[in-house]
Amino acid sequence: MTDFFQDAPLRIAGREFASRLLVGTGKYRDLDETSDAIVASGAEVVTFAVRRTNIGQETGAPNLLDVVPPDRYTLLPNTAGCYTAQDAVRTCRLARELLDGHHLVKLEVLGDDTTLYPNVVETLAAAETLVNDGFDVMVYTSDDPIVARELERIGCCAVMPLGSLIGSGHGLQNPYNLRLIIEQAGVPVLVDAGIGTASEAALAMELGCDGVLMNSAIAHARQPVLMASAMRKAVEAGREACLAGRMPRRQSAAPSSPFAGRINA
Repeated sequence: MTDFFQDAPLRIAGREFASRLLVGTGKYRDLDETSDAIVASGAEVVTFAVRRTNIGQETGAPNLLDVVPPDRYTLLPNTAGCYTAQDAVRTCRLARELLDGHHLVKLEVLGDDTTLYPNVVETLAAAETLVNDGFDVMVYTSDDPIVARELERIGCCAVMPLGSLIGSGHGLQNPYNLRLIIEQAGVPVLVDAGIGTASEAALAMELGCDGVLMNSAIAHARQPVLMASAMRKAVEAGREACLAGRMPRRQSAAPSSPFAGRINA
């Protein structure tokens, strides 16, 4: 942020974060690249798939916590790979045990393994169970404003509609619905999935999103660490542009310098 402007922190479930970019840990070449990209992103919240990541349950195997230490980052275990509410709830409870009572989780319940689109019915059921069980639930969902409102009513601490399909890199396919969700929400709204490049992250923030969560856009870039740095700047720029307020669109040109008072040769 510039010296003359200090933004309020992102607040999720009683926690405050200076960075509005949240990142994942999958698809990198190795843990060293994972670590370098996370550092370059400036992210404070790091998400990982409980079912696919070793955080100590596999003795002797590379441990994510060696490069993403809990005393430096806020860990966000997620339920990637779950297709039923029951599996998602079980996975969150496993993460809570592995992380000594950690209760901030990212819930995602998928409809199929082709689109990875959220199963809204199962997501709603899992969210209600987890909230009642004391979890702080950040939830991946469709871009349906009614579903987003219901997830907030259940008690989710953040609603995370997809920009487009997970890993597709297609950007924001339905900015109008995202804006509807943002306008009605009383909890943070973060775009989760579909971002492909920095300009799309900036656009999400310009729409009024509170943050952006991404993995593939960084990990699948030709230079992931450089892309992580670009995403950091894009999220910051988009946030400042949103707060500054864009100029109105006009049907005709308007000169930057007024005609009145000009010097005639």
